[in-house]
Amino acid sequence: MSTRRIAITGIGLLTPGGIDTASTWHTVCSATPTAAIDPSLGDVPVPITCRVPDFDAKALLGRDVWRMDRFSHLALAAAHQAVADAGLDPTSWDGARVAVVVGVGTESRDSIFAASRKVLEHDHATVSPLTIPRSTSNAAAAEISIALHIHGPSLAVSTACASGATALGVARDLLIADRCDIAVAGGVEAPCHPLSSLGFSRMGALSSRLHDPRGASRPFDVDRDGFVLAEGAGLLVLERARDAAARRAPVRAYFSGYGASSDGHHYAAPHPTGLGIERAFTAALADADLSVTDIHHVNAHGTGTPMNDRVEGATLRRLFHGHPPAVTSAKGTTGHTLGAAGAIEAALGVLTLQHQAIPPTANLDRLDPDIDLDVVSKTPRPCRVDALTTNSYGFGGHNAVLVLERAP
Repeated sequence: MSTRRIAITGIGLLTPGGIDTASTWHTVCSATPTAAIDPSLGDVPVPITCRVPDFDAKALLGRDVWRMDRFSHLALAAAHQAVADAGLDPTSWDGARVAVVVGVGTESRDSIFAASRKVLEHDHATVSPLTIPRSTSNAAAAEISIALHIHGPSLAVSTACASGATALGVARDLLIADRCDIAVAGGVEAPCHPLSSLGFSRMGALSSRLHDPRGASRPFDVDRDGFVLAEGAGLLVLERARDAAARRAPVRAYFSGYGASSDGHHYAAPHPTGLGIERAFTAALADADLSVTDIHHVNAHGTGTPMNDRVEGATLRRLFHGHPPAVTSAKGTTGHTLGAAGAIEAALGVLTLQHQAIPPTANLDRLDPDIDLDVVSKTPRPCRVDALTTNSYGFGGHNAVLVLERAP
């Protein structure tokens, strides 16, 4: 078991709630919505997004930012935060024993869209030679490995909106298999682009609450009508607990279980009975050697779409035999950061364990009567939380569930 006990020793967060961990936690705990009309989206039908505030990539990262798209900027800044928080020095570690795993839901829109426009205009000579290196899904992981002298496994994983959670699960597996001693892992997304907004709105996935953009993201509320597109990054430092103890590193929490499954049902809709969610959940508990009675809190996927919230709610009721623990969704505050969401919410789960307080779900004014859950709203709820799950699901039926436990 000593090789399976994985410690979380560092957190890096850049979210619509703030450009670091402390500001994000404060914003989420205050249930402050961050959604607003985004002028950069132009005349698309739903120009509402949640943006990372006051983010200056050049000030944070230096002169090399010109070669990266925004999602790599966010991921690299979060990685620097996480490594510093863990008390590690990339200039002195054995980079061959360090891994990086980054979940990304989609390729970057910025460079591809700019190049596509020039192709349509037959302006081939001015297409940037960096178009492909900037935009591919592995670009963020690559930039982190370059900047932090990482020479172990460097991976990009994509399971749609479960990508960040999947990346953490993959990193945990690498540590258990002794493929690395340290893993910098999490998720990133920078989807606030007209193409993304138009595509999701054409699917009917986005909230169209244009008269009240701050109230647009409202998980589990009876008046929810879709999610809000958001950007962000969450990176964690993972180590085997014995290695963290050997270097006397403070442990924020333990990552004790991971479960994944596929619905095999539909390209966008969850399985109506939540069977895929249930498989991932039970696998994560088995991996952690825990039962549902050990789980004191669920950080739900809770996107604010009518179907997702209803299916997730019913599944949690069934899993916990009619008595689910306190539930929250950060997306009322942050919006839906897609491939970054699972990692950002895992970081919030770590902070919940440390502070022994469950943050509220923003914009939850009236709980949908069809969702029979104890959803925390309005203010944080102080309570004992020894173990929790954070749940993530993605288009195509990807499901990932993480189990986190409080450090002594």
